[in-house]
Amino acid sequence: MSKTFLVTGGAGFIGSAVVRELIEHTPHRVINVDKLTYAGNPESLARVDSDERYEFRLADICDGVAMARIFNEYQPDVVMHLAAESHVDRSIDGPADFIETNIVGTYVLLEAARGYFKGLQESDPARAAAFRFHHISTDEVYGDLHGVDDLFMETTPYAPSSPYSASKASSDHLVRAWHRTFGLPTVVTNCSNNYGPFHFPEKLIPLTILNALAGQPLPVYGDGKQIRDWLFVEDHARALVQVASEGVIGETYNIGGHNEKQNLQVVETICELLEELAPNKPDGVVRYRDLITFVVDRPGHDQRYAIDASKIQRELGWSPRETFESGMRKTVQWFLENDTWWRRVQNGSYQGERLGATA
Repeated sequence: MSKTFLVTGGAGFIGSAVVRELIEHTPHRVINVDKLTYAGNPESLARVDSDERYEFRLADICDGVAMARIFNEYQPDVVMHLAAESHVDRSIDGPADFIETNIVGTYVLLEAARGYFKGLQESDPARAAAFRFHHISTDEVYGDLHGVDDLFMETTPYAPSSPYSASKASSDHLVRAWHRTFGLPTVVTNCSNNYGPFHFPEKLIPLTILNALAGQPLPVYGDGKQIRDWLFVEDHARALVQVASEGVIGETYNIGGHNEKQNLQVVETICELLEELAPNKPDGVVRYRDLITFVVDRPGHDQRYAIDASKIQRELGWSPRETFESGMRKTVQWFLENDTWWRRVQNGSYQGERLGATA
């Protein structure tokens, strides 16, 4: 049965993957609400933006009037909340935007959803019983792991290290409070590091690919031994749609790729793939790996993240389809074949694209 999904932040990296997954692999209707900050790129949705089941609304989740109007107009069955400031370095340089979007924005959206849900309970109890508010978060709320065998579980205490992760932890707490206090039917997911097509070029993996192709240094923080669990973004999108559709109200699901790698290993893997897939190097470059440059570590840099994703596998039957090797090959190949997309991001011309009406 077709449902209406309201996706916030649907022009971002993970959000656009969710929108593409919904339009291309389900019968559902999608309303994409995005403010189109620097990280929002309508060109990431070119494959679906002409589909009659897709609609874009330019709006800020901090605008309560606009959010209430959108809920009333589209009558969503499911909310998938992905709109967030998400770059750790940016949160260190300017925390205010992270407090505003991730905390205040989540509060405003929760209140709009609560008002809408209350109306559903009075007018259509059956639809109210099926309504879901799915909050998408990060494993960074847990802080970092020190033991080599430790894993983040859904019950791991929160210990955020950066302004970004602290703001996401705050939003997680708000969602759970709105469930417990007001009865809003919520589910929460916490994911490991994503990578894949349409990844914003300032992040580690696309930055490494594009700097290598340009013959520029490949910066690695500290000694490069920080460990992350890498999750292919299309695997994550499948998991999110499944949780939104089948997850148990009030529950949390950790989503990981079962791919722990040191940051240096990630960069070296990209260099090896480029040797094979892009052998014609920039002038002066003998080997891509020669471009690796160690830089001063970021303040408060977490050393290791690793997700225990056994709950979502056991209860919902989800598991990643891509290994780190297969997903990374697809990612490098995508950036090699889609230079128009990333060049428009690099030169800023993508920000001239503002599709759809305002709220």
